[in-house]
Amino acid sequence: MLSEKDAVRAAVDRAADDLVELSTTLHARPETAWEEHFAAATVPQLLERRGFTVTPAYLGLETAFLASCGSGPLRIALCAEYDALPGLGHACGHNLIASSSVGAALGLAEVADDLGLTVEVYGTPAEEGGGGKIEMLDRGAFRDVDLAMMVHPAPVDVAEARPFAVSHSRVSYTGRSAHAAAYPEDGVNAADAFTVAQVAIGLLRQQLPPSSRVHGIVTSAGSAPNAIPESSSGRWYVRAETLAELAEIEPKVMRCFEAGALATGTSLEVEAESKPYAEFRTDERTLAAYRANALRLGREFAPDGLAGRMNRASTDMGNVSQVVPAIHPYIGIGSLPATNHQREFAAHCVGRQAERALLDGAVALAWTGVDRARDGS
Repeated sequence: MLSEKDAVRAAVDRAADDLVELSTTLHARPETAWEEHFAAATVPQLLERRGFTVTPAYLGLETAFLASCGSGPLRIALCAEYDALPGLGHACGHNLIASSSVGAALGLAEVADDLGLTVEVYGTPAEEGGGGKIEMLDRGAFRDVDLAMMVHPAPVDVAEARPFAVSHSRVSYTGRSAHAAAYPEDGVNAADAFTVAQVAIGLLRQQLPPSSRVHGIVTSAGSAPNAIPESSSGRWYVRAETLAELAEIEPKVMRCFEAGALATGTSLEVEAESKPYAEFRTDERTLAAYRANALRLGREFAPDGLAGRMNRASTDMGNVSQVVPAIHPYIGIGSLPATNHQREFAAHCVGRQAERALLDGAVALAWTGVDRARDGS
C-alpha cells in the first residue's frame, strides 16, 4: 500500500504531461493583469476533468476562479497566478506558478479523503501590479482557509519569501500645448514636470532607508518635438520593508511629484492602481516542512546573494499571508545569468529545467500539505 506521499507523487507523475502542456500553452499566450481570459478558462479545465468543482468568474472577478475538491475540515489553498508582464511575456514565470499549483492540488486530491482535506485552487489574476489577491480578499476569498501556498520560479531555489511592501501609482500631469519655436511662452510643459519630479526623487534617496526602492516609467510625454507636451503620464512604485515604513516614505515621494507640478505650472493627478502590497508573514513550521520536502526531491537552496534576491520581490501574496498561514518559496529554473523580468528569463520558463521545477514544486507543495494534515494543528 502506498504512503500518502507516494500516492501524491504518483498522482503528479500521472498528470505530468498535462501539467507541462498547460504551462507551455500559457507561456505561448501571455495575458496582462485583468485580461487573463484565456488563462482563467484554461487553467481550471484540468482540475475539472479530475473531479474538482470549478466556480468561474469567482466573486464577480471575470479572470478569477475557484476550484475545490474534498470535504474535510482542513482547508488547503493553492494560489495559481497566470498574468504576464506588459511587453515581456512570461518573464516572471507565472505559467509555471499556475501549473505547479494545479499539480499540487491534483496530488493532494488523491489523499484528501484519507487526510480530511478540502483542497482549493484559487485562480488569482493581476499579481503584476493589479493587486488581484487583495481584491479577492476584500470580496471574501480565503475565508477560513487553514493554509495558503504557492511556489514561484526564480534563477535559484530560495525557501523564504521576504518581499517589500509596495504601492503602485499612476501619475499624470496636465499642461497646455504650444508651438515650441513660435509661441513657447504659451505652453505649460507636462514633460518637464516629470523631469523635475525625477530629479527630486533622486535627491530624496539620500534620506530614504537603504532598503527602500522608488522606481517607475514615463509612459507618455508628448507626441511631436515641435509641440510643447500638454500631458504626460507614468507608473511609479514605492517599496519599503513594511507597510508601516511605506506609509512614512510614500508622502515624501508624492511631494516630489507635487514639486514637478509646482515648478511647471501643470496640474497633477495620482491614482492608486491597487491597495498596497504587504510584507510577507511566513508560517515557519510549514516552511520548514517545505524545505525538508524540497531537499528530499534533490533541490538545493542557494545562499543569499545576487541570484537569490528574487525573494525580495513584492507580491500580493503578502496580503494573504497577513490573514492566513502561508508560504511562498522560490524554485530555481537554472536560468543564470538571466533573472526575472528579462526576456531571457521568459525563454527559460519553458524547457527541461522549467518542467523539472514545475513538477518538483507541485510535489513539494503537496507533500507539505500532507505534513500539515499529519501535524493536525
